[in-house]
Amino acid sequence: MRQNNSYCKLFFSGLINGIGDRFSQVAMLTMLLTLTGSGLSIGVVMMLRLLPFLLFAPIGGRLSDFFPRKRILVITDLGRIVFALSFLLVQSQSEIWIIYLSAFILAVGEAIYSPARTSLVPFSVSKENYGKVNSMEQVMTGIVLIFGALAGGIVTFILGSNIAFWLNGISFLIAALINATIKNENKVENISRKLKGENTYISQIKEVIKNSFPLKLIIIYILLVSLITGIDNILISIYAVKIFHLGEFGVGLFYGALGIGLFCSFYLTSYLRSRFILTGLLCLGLEGTMLVILSVNSIVTLAFIIFCLTAFFSGTCNTCFNTMLMKNIPEQLRGTLFGVIQAVSNTLLAISMFFAGILLGYVSPRVLGFLGGVSFVFISIILFILLISHEYGIRLRKKLRP
Repeated sequence: MRQNNSYCKLFFSGLINGIGDRFSQVAMLTMLLTLTGSGLSIGVVMMLRLLPFLLFAPIGGRLSDFFPRKRILVITDLGRIVFALSFLLVQSQSEIWIIYLSAFILAVGEAIYSPARTSLVPFSVSKENYGKVNSMEQVMTGIVLIFGALAGGIVTFILGSNIAFWLNGISFLIAALINATIKNENKVENISRKLKGENTYISQIKEVIKNSFPLKLIIIYILLVSLITGIDNILISIYAVKIFHLGEFGVGLFYGALGIGLFCSFYLTSYLRSRFILTGLLCLGLEGTMLVILSVNSIVTLAFIIFCLTAFFSGTCNTCFNTMLMKNIPEQLRGTLFGVIQAVSNTLLAISMFFAGILLGYVSPRVLGFLGGVSFVFISIILFILLISHEYGIRLRKKLRP
């Protein structure tokens, strides 16, 4: 952090931004459950928070390959302040449309912001530190969940949801001021100018994916996992409010447990130097196992520990695959490819959340959670078989080579 001033600013702006968003999310989800009493409403709003990535993440990624990323970050932060404060207007069930509309607009801003920030991160550190910086990204997410979700649940419980919404608006302003001080983006601008003269941009992307097995495997991983992850995201609030009857405090408590797990994953992933994909697949299977155990657990303390372990394995898995992405995507294609990847993954996640909300009308949360955990284990086994088959094929070709 001391050696990379630009990443340090990205880290702290993302931290402040994320904490404010979690404060708001805990308050918003609790408000929805209170006003509607329906798991479907949670699925709808989570879908609206993710669906804009389908259209706007590729746009944000493409823009970040041609314009200074710092400018994109500042503009999107400032533009979201009004909509972050609009939740203050919701007082009854007839005004729920404000939640849906503002959640959608805020997601549009995030869809443009996220690929610009993600593609800027590799330019802030040397290539040999990609693993460490991805570990720090999990630490940031962990701190956000601990201080954002856990503290957000406590603040909302004690002081009410309005305070959480105000803090979210202020966090956008502070993050914009920090991002405005980022310097030395010349390397990014040089690459942007280079891209303007190329006529085979899409063919380059196809060629990169075609010639990289790690990228192919990661894309399959993203597609499959995104279809299942929505179950876990929507069940966190359901477990807290309807299974363990802990209300806002429970929502914050369980999100805080996820934060602790992500934070702790840093101590493992910061030492990884190789076998990223194998480690990621192992952790994916262990994450699924934790979710299966959670689905049959009735003890709050044990649920907290399971959420910690689930996030620990999830954070390690994310770090491994994100590091491989940075290593296998050429610099001049990062913005667009990160945008496309986030568009696809978040759209599938939104669809997953929506159908998970519908399924909650037919099956219990515990059954749905069990199915989600088993699916993770199954996906890890399938991808592990593909990885082993690929490595076996390489060794076989070397033996047959004259």
